[in-house]
Amino acid sequence: MSRSVPGRPSPARRSVLRGSLAASAALTLGGAAAVAPALALSGRPRAVWGVQTGDVTASSGLVWVRSDRPARMIVETSASESFRRAHRHLGPLLGAGTDFTGTTALRGLPAGEQIHYRVTLADPDDPRRTGEPVVGTFRTAPARRRDGVRFLWSGDIAGQGWGINPDIGGFRAYEEMRRLNPDFFLCSGDTIYADGPLQPSVTLPDGRVWRNVTTPEKAKVAETLDEYRGNFRYNLLDHNVRAFNAQVPSIVQWDDHEVRNNWYPGQILDDARYTEKDVDVLAARASRAFAEYFPVSTLHAREGAAEGRMHRVVRYGPLLDMFVLDMRSYRNANSPGRQADDTTGILGAEQLAWLKWELSRSRAVWKVLAADMPLGLVVPDGSANIEAIAQGDPGAPLGRELQIAELLRFIKHRRITGTLWLTADVHYTSAQHYAPERAALQDFAPFWEFVSGPLAAGGFPANKLDATFGPERVFVRAPERANVSPMESPQYFGEVDIDGGSGELTVRLRAEGGRVLFSKVLQPGRVGQ
Repeated sequence: MSRSVPGRPSPARRSVLRGSLAASAALTLGGAAAVAPALALSGRPRAVWGVQTGDVTASSGLVWVRSDRPARMIVETSASESFRRAHRHLGPLLGAGTDFTGTTALRGLPAGEQIHYRVTLADPDDPRRTGEPVVGTFRTAPARRRDGVRFLWSGDIAGQGWGINPDIGGFRAYEEMRRLNPDFFLCSGDTIYADGPLQPSVTLPDGRVWRNVTTPEKAKVAETLDEYRGNFRYNLLDHNVRAFNAQVPSIVQWDDHEVRNNWYPGQILDDARYTEKDVDVLAARASRAFAEYFPVSTLHAREGAAEGRMHRVVRYGPLLDMFVLDMRSYRNANSPGRQADDTTGILGAEQLAWLKWELSRSRAVWKVLAADMPLGLVVPDGSANIEAIAQGDPGAPLGRELQIAELLRFIKHRRITGTLWLTADVHYTSAQHYAPERAALQDFAPFWEFVSGPLAAGGFPANKLDATFGPERVFVRAPERANVSPMESPQYFGEVDIDGGSGELTVRLRAEGGRVLFSKVLQPGRVGQ
């Protein structure tokens, strides 16, 4: 059921599943109405949405929960499932201002250990009235290099009209990932599809019928804060997601569909589905809901605002630093991307400076750049504009490519070793190798970019490559037509395994069903690969 690593105990099955199954009687795949705060005010607080952890390091982590009514969040941690000698962490009051969600920071944790935790919700007026505890577990990052690190990544969840289908067991790729028992999961964006309403059923080309679990918030595009919150709640209706969250901590970033397809700051919508046309207004609401529903160390949700930023470094022991990028919040407007001078680009000048500084001071063996969009794949926005970085011109860098060129030159000249790029976004899986001898720009060191997704959404054909940075598509697996349902094509996720002895990093591109489609071993200590 899960891997066993010497010195790193695997969690017991009954422990990790209890965080999800404790809520099953109250929250089924179709039971959204069962959790409305007004329906059971006479009872005790309940955490029927499960628990999750995020941004775990060697000594810290964040625990998340949602109550069905006002409550005080209390977290206990222990080295054992019995919770002997448990440490108590008093969390926040959960109320309507944060949609009854809350996050508690855990500090002073032992490195490289399995941590068991349980969350109890207490009546704020009577602390003796508590709900049933919900349990979870996670491993802290190792302090020693020899312990190794293994994580998974993917993105794109509940998209293109394909939601939770009880006929196929819901978001079943989550259960497959849970069984692999990784140290953590990198969610590479498009965590929801706020702009993608769900129909109760969809007839597939072969005549089969896809059935969706539906909720009021998924019946239209999200515009209000409550509608965005409902989109984040939707994924938690799935029992696979709740069981996964109770066992595997996540590092989460966002892309466009948390707000609206292909959005950028300052955009005014020409879309009849929206009564609110100002994307900045929509993005503020979506950002607040995101901060409420994910435990992210640089985002702090409080009543009336969502503070902080999405980009951050999560340091996962001596082998790995995760550089989580935000290619959405600071970008310039989508355009043909042919401008010869572009200081804003896709990251913004401030984030680029931050990234250079953090890369230069990193002492980790491997430095993963977690991007929510690919570098050399042409991702269009309509017939003329470009949504990502590459714009189809194979010549010298232009537009947003200028900022990436500056970053790649910096990595080469500072001799920053062990960099690789991971992303999702395009709804297929592939491996691209970038090399200066094939490129219009030659002042950079070779590197790899790996793509994996979707996790629970429609599949799409492979995008064209832009030759500016010399990409070679070494592997690709993609459907031949657009928006292939999860009943017709497998979902994809990737695996990264860093060996503690040699320092070698192995990337595996996986398909739902247990197949490893492609594998690549990278050597440590190199500026280029």
